[in-house]
Amino acid sequence: MPSPAFLLRQLPLGRRRGFLLLQTCRAPVTQGRTIAGAATGVAEAERRIKTFEDLPGPSLLQNMYWVLLRGYLLYSHELQFVFKKKYGPVWKTSFGQYKVVNVADVDLLETILRQEGKYPMRCDMDSWKMHRRMRDLANGPLTEEGHKWHTLRTVLNKRMLRPQEAVLYTASVNEVVTDFLVRLEEMRKESPSGVMVNDLPNAFYRFAFEGISYILFETRIGCLKSQIPAETQQFISSIGNMLKYSIFLYIFPEWMNKVLPFFRLYIQSWDNIFAFAKKLIDQKMRLIQDRLDRGEEVQGEYLTYLLSSRQLTDKEVNGSVAELLLAGVDTTSNTLCWALYHLAQDPEVQDVLYKEVTEVIPGETIPTAEDLTKMPLLKAVIKEALRLYPVIPTNSRVAVEKPIALGDYSFPTGTLFGLCHYVIARDEANFHEPNKFIPQRWLRQDRVKNNPFSSIPFGYGIRACVGRRIAELEMHMALSRIIQKYELKPDPKGGKIKSIARVVLAPNKDLNLQFLKRESTSCSA
Repeated sequence: MPSPAFLLRQLPLGRRRGFLLLQTCRAPVTQGRTIAGAATGVAEAERRIKTFEDLPGPSLLQNMYWVLLRGYLLYSHELQFVFKKKYGPVWKTSFGQYKVVNVADVDLLETILRQEGKYPMRCDMDSWKMHRRMRDLANGPLTEEGHKWHTLRTVLNKRMLRPQEAVLYTASVNEVVTDFLVRLEEMRKESPSGVMVNDLPNAFYRFAFEGISYILFETRIGCLKSQIPAETQQFISSIGNMLKYSIFLYIFPEWMNKVLPFFRLYIQSWDNIFAFAKKLIDQKMRLIQDRLDRGEEVQGEYLTYLLSSRQLTDKEVNGSVAELLLAGVDTTSNTLCWALYHLAQDPEVQDVLYKEVTEVIPGETIPTAEDLTKMPLLKAVIKEALRLYPVIPTNSRVAVEKPIALGDYSFPTGTLFGLCHYVIARDEANFHEPNKFIPQRWLRQDRVKNNPFSSIPFGYGIRACVGRRIAELEMHMALSRIIQKYELKPDPKGGKIKSIARVVLAPNKDLNLQFLKRESTSCSA
């Protein structure tokens, strides 16, 4: 039988370091120690506990060099590979007001997440909270912390996070998908070739906005019209600007806000987001009040539930809905873009997927939530796209309740951990051929047992994405009906698309694809 030392040597260097860190952390203490064991125990006790300052990592100037001069500002997720190779699975960075312990080993990441306590805390999101303080607005599920966050999430989780309740939105999602397919057909006809859909990310962005707005506000906002209403377009542009400027506010210290030329635009973008949400909330409140005045029973979906239950104040509803809009768009839009991009590159997988879909929903049948349970490859395609392109490539946690120990290191409460999901999900120790699009790896018969924390695009535990079930429903419905209707082919002039980090991962340039009508649906809209 191979010795433990031999087996350890077979691990990649990064996993070896992580394994050793874990073993020193988990080493059991027994009563029956040998003399050698006792000596070892003394040596362990005498060893100085290491802290943040003892970690390897780039200096502030070196970090600025990589990010600003080497061009990694929009490729910070790729910088994870550079630093992991140079410093090992755990390293420190300092940037702006933040000191971060970066973790790029799946076992160590699991160790941190399993110690997160009752009120998990991400990065303090201070640039977002700053706007709330300036305008006397309530924090939402992304910015609130502690007991107040837990109370807020308890209310918001109802009617959204549980699978059986997410199914309630199936008809609304299918209505939006139907309109999106009409818009896709219009875009095809607008192209010189008659089959090309240009700027696919923008098309899916509009689809996702329309979908989450319909669910939250129970009203359509016109994102899928040929001419988007000016107010809706301002709202969409404001979210894009807010995310873009958030990156720079993360880098620069707060005292520079007064001199940064874009700070006013950043605050104005948030003002536009909240104003748009408040207008639709007020509109719904008037409708509810009218029903009550007429003695009618108040029924409806998400916003009606939040307003009529009176579990949150109007201020809290406004803050929560504004942030839920953000959480409900990028996951759906970017993941669908990446899924279609790779399916166009891999006709064999696309063909198998088409056969699976059409066996369950033949012809122009509109799928139900139950139909989706019979399409394992469809779900695997979305899971693989999320593995390769996690919407948030680096998540974070703050040690809140107690210090966190990782091997010889002890990190006090208040320590900020950067969880490097992007590099972990592309680690060969976790996934065979990690940079290839292989959705079959998620199918039951082909599934390789690995640490489930290797790919957690929706987060973990009670701080996981509140809109996960809605996003999955939208993605599965949209992908099944697109594949049912079209054959996808690459843009002959497109070239390779890479991802850039603008808080969330997005394509680095226009992503265009050919949508060729399948014969069985050639007469449909």
